[in-house]
Amino acid sequence: MLRRTLLTGLASAIVAPALAQSSAASLLRYVPQADLTVLDPVFTTAYITRHHALMIYDQLYGFDAQLRPQPQMVEGHETEADGLIWRFRLREGLAFHDGEPVRGRDCIASIRRWAQRDALGQMLLSRTAEMTAPDDRSFVIRLTRRFGPMLDALAKIGPSALFIMPERIAATDANTQIRETIGSGPFRFKADERVVGARVVYERNAAYVPRPEAPSWAAGGKQVFFDRVEWTVMPDPGTAAAALQSGEVDWWENPPNDLAPMLKRSRDVVIKRGSPLGTIGTGIFNTLHPPFDKPAIRRAVLRAMSQEDFMSAAAGADPSLWNARAGVFTPGSPLASEAGMEAITGPRDLARSRGELQEAGYKGETVVLLAPSDQPVLSALAEVQLDLFRKLGMTVDYRVSDWGTLVQRRASREPVEKGGWSMFHTTWNGLDGVNPGVMTWLRANGPQAWFGWPSVPRLEALRQSWFDAPDLAAQKAIAADLQRVVFEEAPYLPTGQYFANTAYRRTITEPISEVLAFWGVKRV
Repeated sequence: MLRRTLLTGLASAIVAPALAQSSAASLLRYVPQADLTVLDPVFTTAYITRHHALMIYDQLYGFDAQLRPQPQMVEGHETEADGLIWRFRLREGLAFHDGEPVRGRDCIASIRRWAQRDALGQMLLSRTAEMTAPDDRSFVIRLTRRFGPMLDALAKIGPSALFIMPERIAATDANTQIRETIGSGPFRFKADERVVGARVVYERNAAYVPRPEAPSWAAGGKQVFFDRVEWTVMPDPGTAAAALQSGEVDWWENPPNDLAPMLKRSRDVVIKRGSPLGTIGTGIFNTLHPPFDKPAIRRAVLRAMSQEDFMSAAAGADPSLWNARAGVFTPGSPLASEAGMEAITGPRDLARSRGELQEAGYKGETVVLLAPSDQPVLSALAEVQLDLFRKLGMTVDYRVSDWGTLVQRRASREPVEKGGWSMFHTTWNGLDGVNPGVMTWLRANGPQAWFGWPSVPRLEALRQSWFDAPDLAAQKAIAADLQRVVFEEAPYLPTGQYFANTAYRRTITEPISEVLAFWGVKRV
């Protein structure tokens, strides 16, 4: 109690100067999920950096609430030569924060830098013959091979989202962080007021010209009603809850589910589900070494698991907070289907699964299961996995460490006796699971794949073919086949979907919390 009282006082000290500088009507005060430590949206996949980038940069296209890419910085596009030539025209009134107009060559430089580190961008580059800017307000992409998700790539909003920077900044090597934070978006970043570990400040970009359409997630008109937005970092949930209830802050990004009942009792606070796409859980196998180098062993574990067990541990007993029928693609997104779902929804039979393990060739090899001590949800998922392994009769070495240590160890490709690992759990924003182009963990091309390095030629061939699909119907058919292969080969465990809340004061209108947008919200 003393610690929370002290932190609340410190939070008040951080917020108080802002109140002296700006009236409440023109100031929005926000508690983010974590401190903003990296400013470059290309350099990291951290969601907090993506939220920051959405404020100060703009996108060529933006995803709306139906996950359809809509023109944002562009007026539109034209295609020629059976989809091998794409011509884009920028809309009028686009200018960077330094006063320079946004030009076609800025877009090309930004696409190239982003694509060097992003998997979807790399696929685009591999099919690109050239990108040119015929004049200041247009750019052209000429392909060597059709690229179905062109607009999805230009509208990407998950980790490593595509944002447009001035050419001179976008010329920075993709493996080196940028030194200037200049975009063309609705807010300007106040670098002079940033306090690491405490506060991040933005001011309204008075020169920004929003689109005329109504806002919808990352699409539409980004109209700003606050002159200033302050992020106040409050690592302690009790401190953040007290600040929200007292009116010291207006919006708290992600209150823990166990605090939701208390916040709901406050008539001054509104609790809202953060995103209808939720968060996706995955159990990652190391497929390089026994026992999970054998697909049949991985499949036996998959058939034995219960998504309900994993999700109730992650999000609580209330079934409205999770979904235990989550396949490969995020439920609620266009590619989600029931294909092959009986593999994870059928009756659990541990005796049968123990027999399947033995038939698959499990010989008692030690399974090194990694778990983070400082990530409550991931720790809970690991505990469920540990219990399942033990019920299946597997030998487990349970290694608990902080997340940073786990991240370092998961990069090792050595066998377990030389410091390697067998499995860990992680989660993803639901937006990151909507198609094969953005799903990092779905890659199955061996050494080039994500951690776990699965090699599943059938899966990788289907994933590659998805990029050639001419329309949504063809994409859905490929996605259904891909899901069946995942349930057969089990390169990873799909552990379910759960939902987080966001909380805000009744003194502001409902924010676009699905993408953590700071436009459209106003004080009432």
